[in-house]
Amino acid sequence: MTLRLTDEETAALRARAEREGRSMQEVAREAVREYVASADRAELLKRVLDSELPRYADALERLGQ
Repeated sequence: MTLRLTDEETAALRARAEREGRSMQEVAREAVREYVASADRAELLKRVLDSELPRYADALERLGQ
């Protein structure tokens, strides 16, 4: 896989890696892992809400009044 970054993105990644004493690759890989984990959690929450909210719709509506 090749990841093409803009000059600005490369500079920001390089600066972050230098501040953390890590390689650019390490910082980028961690960012990808965090993004994937976050997206997975968001999808799970959406599925749970989509399946459970209808069950409590009446109660939630009454609470909102």
